[in-house]
Amino acid sequence: MTKEQEVKDYMIKHLPDYYDYLRIPGISAQGKGIDETVKWLTDKFTELGAIEVKQWHELGGNPVLYAEFAGNSEQTVLFYNHYDVQPPDPLDEWASDPFEPTERNGKLYARGVADDKGELISRMIVLQYFAEHGGLPVNMKFIIEGQEEVGSPTIQDYVHAHRAELTADACIWEGGGKDEDEKFEITAGLKGCLSFDMEVETAKKDLHSSLASYADNAAWRLVQALNSLKDETGHVLVDGYYDDIKPLEPAAKKALEEMEFNGDKVKKQFGLKRPFVTDDPVGELINGTTMTINGISAGYEGAGVKTVIPRRALAKFDCRLVPDQKPAKIFELVRKHLDTHGFSDIKINLQVAEDPSRTSLEDEFIKLNIAVAKEVYGESRTAVIPNSAGTGPGAQFVEELNLPLVSVGIGYSGNGPHGPNEHIRNEDFRDGSWFMYRLLEECGKKK
Repeated sequence: MTKEQEVKDYMIKHLPDYYDYLRIPGISAQGKGIDETVKWLTDKFTELGAIEVKQWHELGGNPVLYAEFAGNSEQTVLFYNHYDVQPPDPLDEWASDPFEPTERNGKLYARGVADDKGELISRMIVLQYFAEHGGLPVNMKFIIEGQEEVGSPTIQDYVHAHRAELTADACIWEGGGKDEDEKFEITAGLKGCLSFDMEVETAKKDLHSSLASYADNAAWRLVQALNSLKDETGHVLVDGYYDDIKPLEPAAKKALEEMEFNGDKVKKQFGLKRPFVTDDPVGELINGTTMTINGISAGYEGAGVKTVIPRRALAKFDCRLVPDQKPAKIFELVRKHLDTHGFSDIKINLQVAEDPSRTSLEDEFIKLNIAVAKEVYGESRTAVIPNSAGTGPGAQFVEELNLPLVSVGIGYSGNGPHGPNEHIRNEDFRDGSWFMYRLLEECGKKK
């Protein structure tokens, strides 16, 4: 039996050992199962031979778990993961209990198994294998937070407070995997995110709609403000919104040119009913910035008829940002835009602010990831991505700890994170874990 087959078989054999972890809800938005999750992970890390396991909670929020393992070289790899998950709703769309791990047709179903408990499980079983077969090739550190699914409001404070303990040579982010064409992705950064609410109130109570002859309508007022933010092409009209976007480096431009985007598959996968809003989806996914209405609420929204003038209207937004846009600055620009265009009565309330980050594709750690991916998956099945279209608190690790950061993992484009029937495929779990084994093995050879 080859080493590759041995490791892959080991991964699948020990995956059920972690089913109890998947059974704990750990829903940060609802405060469910947090303490139970932290205890389970603390006990497991201790069982695996950690030289140190700590729970950080002095700065508020859900506890941050830290674990450290000694390896056979001076190299240190820091892993970032999160133990919290999204609520399982709508329950009636699940084919099995979301908190009872269920295997069907080569897939493992459970809430959080893709985002991102399965990723952490893979890393822990790889660690376990190394420990039983001659020791770890590198020192391994884990920082696992419990509020990623609610915007990671405290992780930057914990990273700052514990930066001495978090020293490392590189950071491996929470997860990753294969794209819609089954290419394994090496992703070197994350977009930032600004999330805010926009609210307007035009009266102390809802009015009879006959009074629309003279009374203003909060819903119309909000719609007018919304229309001032974008033109018909989707271009954001806020002055200065695009000013700080950092041009891509030559290596990133080259990677962008080599990236493929299967528009037909994407449309089918998500059931898109309208044309794409851009002629350059790849470029926009990587170095484009967005402003998105997440939801609108106003007046009567129930069945039947209720003829009222809404007194209050609310819209929820997020903006995905790229280097070097700063959420705080964008928030102030939106406020200034509203004031300048006669909407000073519109209130905006900040919810989440996370900076973007991107590691150079010329970094040696990124190059090592690419080399190992080509070995494991093949050159034609490896994709290099300058940064993800999604968001996470990676900037704290890149800037505060001065670490190269890469996202790699066991997922694929159809995992369905946050939705019903979230799952991972056994083949991806095996392949992604073998990739991690080889990556850590090669890291241990560096001087």
